[in-house]
Amino acid sequence: MTADESTPAEFAPADESLHIREPPRVLVPVEVLEGESISESLAAFLAPANVVVLGYHVLPEQTPTEQASMQFEDRAQEAVEDLAETFRAAGREVETRVAFTHDRDQTVERVAEEVGATAVLLPNPVGDIHDVVVPIRGTVDADRLADLVGTLLAGGEGTVTLWGIEESGVDFDADDAVEYVRETLAERGLPADQIATETTESEYPIRSIVDRSGEFDVIVMGAGGESLFATLFGDETERVAEGAVAPVLVVRDREVEE
Repeated sequence: MTADESTPAEFAPADESLHIREPPRVLVPVEVLEGESISESLAAFLAPANVVVLGYHVLPEQTPTEQASMQFEDRAQEAVEDLAETFRAAGREVETRVAFTHDRDQTVERVAEEVGATAVLLPNPVGDIHDVVVPIRGTVDADRLADLVGTLLAGGEGTVTLWGIEESGVDFDADDAVEYVRETLAERGLPADQIATETTESEYPIRSIVDRSGEFDVIVMGAGGESLFATLFGDETERVAEGAVAPVLVVRDREVEE
């Protein structure tokens, strides 16, 4: 779909290079030496995508990464392989990486860039996955978002709710945004009965997302021009990572390729 009189220009691809490149790639960062894990249901949900599992360990500032690698490498590799087996049991081969770091956010951002991740997962606990919500609170990469959601839900019975959120005092047409994402998902082949839409107003959109996170099994949201961790770990009213009940997939923005 290209921008025309019926397509809001801010949601259409700015360049042909931004059109879909399947399958999407999901980076799964897990603090492996702290006992974090991925449930079988979440692994099965992500299995249609290409998955990269990043096992990381955050070091005290005074600890050299070389020293930590010598001390913890074997344990970390073993833990990452255990996670990889969860995905393999769901029918997907995965790429694995291990990192020892003083700055988790910087490391995850760097690896996401290196592997060309479509989205990055915040792996909160979850049971069976059926209801996915896509909060739309500003300009999004609708093609990339629809490619991810369409791939993960294809051939199943899961549903997606496209939820447009108009922030008080911000010039953003949530109805137009939701409609464009809906049309894009339909073009990807997702049946109409698997797509629901709604729009609301909110003074604090991300707080509203957190408040409703228990209603859904997975949250898929765009970074909206912010960095990945500005989206997940914003100020006191915008802490998706700390407040959300469900796993969160943040779709990374793309640069127009030369």
